[in-house]
Amino acid sequence: MSDEKKYSLQEAHQAFAAGLFNQCWELLEKEDRSEEDTRKLINAAHASLYHWSRIGKPINLQRGEWMISHVYSVMHRSEPALYHARNCLKLTREHDFKDFDLAYAYEAMARASAANDDRDEFTKYFKMAEEAAEQIAKEGDNKQFLSDLEAEPWFGLKPI
Repeated sequence: MSDEKKYSLQEAHQAFAAGLFNQCWELLEKEDRSEEDTRKLINAAHASLYHWSRIGKPINLQRGEWMISHVYSVMHRSEPALYHARNCLKLTREHDFKDFDLAYAYEAMARASAANDDRDEFTKYFKMAEEAAEQIAKEGDNKQFLSDLEAEPWFGLKPI
């Protein structure tokens, strides 16, 4: 008799989507990330979004686009960072997401713009992210967002 759990296709997509998203955080926080870790990080971010696209709601897609943009921004790869930040912001606007999802969409645009060395777009979206932070209802979410907003990399564009 096998102890293996059987998953429906929906349950498998859910498990992979969430598990891969969490793996991204583990790899992003790894201080001595290797080239292989970086490849895994990129693949995990894209795979997570793929699985969300099969079973998720628009909010899952928005957050998946944010994660991919964040990964590429951290790696200073501005073209894909901007592409996914724009997708994140588009979903945010289409579905009228508020609170920390709106703030993170602006943060994605600011960070991707910083990676692209576009001071004007960085300044615009960073200010919008700060303003959106004031509207985050839960204190814990606000604190987390502000911590993430302070975190590097900003590629020398964020004022001290």
